[in-house]
Amino acid sequence: MASIEEFKQEVRSWVDENLPAELRVGNRRDLPGEPLGRWIQALASRGWITPQWPTEYGGGGLDRKHAAALMAELRAVRAPIIGSFGTSMLGPTLLEFGTEEQKQEFLPPISRHEIKWCQGYSEPGAGSDLASLQTRAALEGDEYVITGQKIWTTGADKADWIFCLVRTDPDASKHDGISFILFPMHQPGVEVSPLRLIDGSADFSQVFFDGARAKAKHVVGPVNGGWTVAKRLLQHERSTDGGSEGGITGAMKETLVDVVKREVGLEAGALADPAIRQRLAAQEMEARALSLTMRRAGEEARAGQTTRDIGSLGKYRWANMVKNEQDIAMTALGSQGLGWEGPGFEDGQLERTRAWLSTRADSIWGGTNEVQLNVIAKRVLLIPE
Repeated sequence: MASIEEFKQEVRSWVDENLPAELRVGNRRDLPGEPLGRWIQALASRGWITPQWPTEYGGGGLDRKHAAALMAELRAVRAPIIGSFGTSMLGPTLLEFGTEEQKQEFLPPISRHEIKWCQGYSEPGAGSDLASLQTRAALEGDEYVITGQKIWTTGADKADWIFCLVRTDPDASKHDGISFILFPMHQPGVEVSPLRLIDGSADFSQVFFDGARAKAKHVVGPVNGGWTVAKRLLQHERSTDGGSEGGITGAMKETLVDVVKREVGLEAGALADPAIRQRLAAQEMEARALSLTMRRAGEEARAGQTTRDIGSLGKYRWANMVKNEQDIAMTALGSQGLGWEGPGFEDGQLERTRAWLSTRADSIWGGTNEVQLNVIAKRVLLIPE
């Protein structure tokens, strides 16, 4: 394998050939479809959507250092980073718990970004206490029949498949009777109802199952042993959040620094408002500290020196920092941060207002802050109950 510097130069040359200027704006929702599709195909052809996965499953076969160098080069030019529930959560879980048949069936399409997945975990009566879930799966021949309800299911209205927690043994203790199963969303017995959120979006949905069917061979891990698989997937989810370095810059038309500079103004080359200047500096130091902490945690985990639940620490800090980032922006915007629509507000200001509203939920989804603190206390700090 090439040296890191040689590989970085290879990536830069490849990006110059394959990434048009119109896509060098980060992970935005309004990216033009045709150029984005070509970019996705180009990444998939190199295995760079899942750069550390084995090549036999569509990955790039890179080691950690080369994969990190690739991501650094892509972020440096604000290239769209193609990620999904499949790449960040289900795929790593299948690599650990899936059968070879499951890996061959599901991982290559995930690596090519061909299948959209959603996560069937939370229920109206089973959120933070997830093990209380009541969605049932009854075995009929070589299939399970699914009955029940999920809620706050991100992207369910656009998903092709779902990875879902179901109760396969109603008589077992609540943690022991759960299975982790995969099945298609586009079938009779699956009804999706989007939920309108405070920021005006409808990314979450309620999902109702009434006789939906899943193949028995698509149970991941042992039947009635899905709780272990489910927890491992959550660790991947939380590690992904914690590794995002505490911000959503790149998804916005303007960075936080750009917003603050424009709205507050400069005096002698420094921000005119010393209080906001101090908060912005603290935010950047927190982001850097979180990045270094999660990098260290990753090294320790690979060396077997720490627990995998360190991702909860990252998720907890990340959620607070994302909320704080938007708080700083709203403080800088003042009354211009109170717009919803109509004249008198710029597009970037309206976008920030909705982002501020949206981030109120970041300390809830993926496990509330309170849940994360419990996990950190029990499984990272090993504090006795």
